[in-house]
Amino acid sequence: MVSLATTLKPLSPFSSFVKQHKTSNNNAFSTYRTHTYTNSGFFKRGGAVAVPHKKYTFVGVHDAPDQVESSWGIPLSEVVVVRKKRAFWQRSWNYWDVIRLVQVAVVHFLSRLAPFYLSWSAFRVFLWIVAINGICITWCYHRNLSHRSFDLPKWLEYLFAYGGLLAFQGDTIEWVSNHRYHHKHCDTQRDPYSPTQGFWFSHMAWIFDSGHIHKKCGGQENANDLVRQPFYKFLQRTILLHEMAFALLLYICGRMPFLVWGIGVVNVARYHGTFLVNSVCHTWGTRAWNTPDLSKNNLWVAAITFDEGWHNNHHAFEFSARHGLEWWQLDFTWYLIKFLEAIGLATNVKLPFEAQKKTITTRKHRYSDGHSDGK
Repeated sequence: MVSLATTLKPLSPFSSFVKQHKTSNNNAFSTYRTHTYTNSGFFKRGGAVAVPHKKYTFVGVHDAPDQVESSWGIPLSEVVVVRKKRAFWQRSWNYWDVIRLVQVAVVHFLSRLAPFYLSWSAFRVFLWIVAINGICITWCYHRNLSHRSFDLPKWLEYLFAYGGLLAFQGDTIEWVSNHRYHHKHCDTQRDPYSPTQGFWFSHMAWIFDSGHIHKKCGGQENANDLVRQPFYKFLQRTILLHEMAFALLLYICGRMPFLVWGIGVVNVARYHGTFLVNSVCHTWGTRAWNTPDLSKNNLWVAAITFDEGWHNNHHAFEFSARHGLEWWQLDFTWYLIKFLEAIGLATNVKLPFEAQKKTITTRKHRYSDGHSDGK
């Protein structure tokens, strides 16, 4: 007997979970019941622009064979973890999982040496690399490449994509593919990184589980727009060479202080800043929009991630170049996009219609009595 695993309520679409039971289908990964609605109607500044229709799907996770062994709640939130426990060391480890584990261990070890190699020059290097790589991730990897919320000349796109590669968060194709799957299957059992599968899994452990993610989500065909470009395929094949060359350059320029602060401290700060968006912004915060997921706006995460913490806004209008939709929500990544648009380098900048905002705001009234929108 299949039973709905979530109950939809105003401003909290996943407000309650019930324990899942096994089905008689031993081949299915999981069974879903969905209702959908179409989210479209973005405009660019100065005129309308056609964008692909985005289908938002509320997914009630149902019974799946051998997928659920336990459930528990995350403190001070409505998030309930419903999953089968998978032992960290007993999972299937591939080459890239091991490489990432080594990288994460090395940068955390280097960061522990920071007090012994502190200097003003090393600290300035830290600030510059955090700022440049951070913008490359949020502005290029995320808003430009993952969501195509604006267009750039290829030379500028490639320049910032290369800067994102040196952020040690994986190659461009993999990053974009995982993020698009996150939006497609957000906060379901097929989400690459959701706190419904465990807070620490969504925060960091998922990066060591790429084989399982590919199995449940699929390959990288959802990023074919990048796969078809030789530049991104080249970066994918040679990513380790670029990362090692960057580390060597820092060591040559400033010896251990630059290596410790430019690789160790930088990457620990950037790793956990990015991962807070995946974990905290789907667990704690406020919801301005009734999206069919667990996304939250979180002020303090926004403050340390170039304003990526306005995450509920982002999930409501994922093709929007602007995440800080209220006048008081600072969004420095958006200010950079506006500047590049003003000088003619950013084009087809997409923002949500006011009518579309009202539609998502009032959707809670249609769901509050347990009825769908009929689609």
